[in-house]
Amino acid sequence: MKERGMKRILRDERGMALAVAIFALVVVGALVAGAFFAGTQEQRVGENQRRVQSSFGVAEGGAQQRVMDWVPDSMNTRPLYPADTGVPFYSPSSPRTAPGGTGRYYGTSYKLGNNIFLIAVTGMDNATASGLTAGGGGARQRIGMITRLAPIDFGIRASLTTQGGVSLTGNATVEGADQNPTTWTSCDPPGPSQAGIRDNGGNVSTGGNGDVNGEPPVLNDPGLSSDHFSNFGGTTYSQLAARANIQLPGGGTYKTQPAYKGNGDCDTAVLTNWGDGVTPTTKCGLYFPIIHIAGSATLNGDQGQGILLVDGDLSVQGSYQFFGITIIQGDLSTAGGGSTDAHFWGGVMAKNANLSIQSLSGHATLNYSSCSILAALQASSAISMMRQRGWIQLY
Repeated sequence: MKERGMKRILRDERGMALAVAIFALVVVGALVAGAFFAGTQEQRVGENQRRVQSSFGVAEGGAQQRVMDWVPDSMNTRPLYPADTGVPFYSPSSPRTAPGGTGRYYGTSYKLGNNIFLIAVTGMDNATASGLTAGGGGARQRIGMITRLAPIDFGIRASLTTQGGVSLTGNATVEGADQNPTTWTSCDPPGPSQAGIRDNGGNVSTGGNGDVNGEPPVLNDPGLSSDHFSNFGGTTYSQLAARANIQLPGGGTYKTQPAYKGNGDCDTAVLTNWGDGVTPTTKCGLYFPIIHIAGSATLNGDQGQGILLVDGDLSVQGSYQFFGITIIQGDLSTAGGGSTDAHFWGGVMAKNANLSIQSLSGHATLNYSSCSILAALQASSAISMMRQRGWIQLY
């Protein structure tokens, strides 16, 4: 009986090896499938992370490129957001290829304050930009860079800064008291008075009704040297001249006045259009170019504004008006004017390295104006990223 029971048990266990083998195969298959799934997911996560980082780099590079491509005369004078809804650069349908071809980007610039701008950029890696990602999704990164104007410090501490002597005759006047141009209504109240003339010990003489006023009228600065007329903080005269919107040859007599297109917009393509400081509410009233004259020149009517750079001597005839900063590597002379004064509103720097005499005669008035200087700097300055909290990730 016992042997018969044992045989029955052995007969009942037939096929167990197959079942165990199948079970083992299922377990092993599940483990292998799990390993493959985990590996695939890890690969996908790594690829997604790579594309996200690539998109972030494209967005960051696009923001830096926008800073490098900044056009001060068209951007710096725009209204504040939300009155101005921003300036798009490129678009989702037509993005720009990033340097190195790593992706594409587009964005918008916003003016948040008089000196503060936000650059919002969306970056995409190549697969996303080309529409090659599955399901139409992809990696995008949107960042915002907060920038500010980086004005040049010209070190203007007087109405007229020069190395040589100054002769004032006729009705010529140099005024160091801070004054706002008569037609400029948006200026802050005038600031403290500056020196009328700042020199390094040259003789200042007056004749007729010529006069110098300021705090003090004449400031003798032994430390004033040629370097003050060619190096301005981290910017040189040559670098500034290379950035000029308007390049003119020397040796000419120029009559400059505002020019407008048929639709009323300011025509900045006209080389003798130097803005409209006399009527600042016009379209050309917001145009403050950097003007570079490669040599000596004569100005004989009507007006201009911005930053004027003259490689040689500058002669001003008649009732010419200029608003902003004037830097002359040679001598300054004025004459004429008739019944209307020739005005410089802002600050004038005349290097005259040969220490010759600056001759101001006729109805010529040099007025120190911090408002004119600030307006010229704000309209012509490049931008730079804020040192702290310079960027933010946008969603």
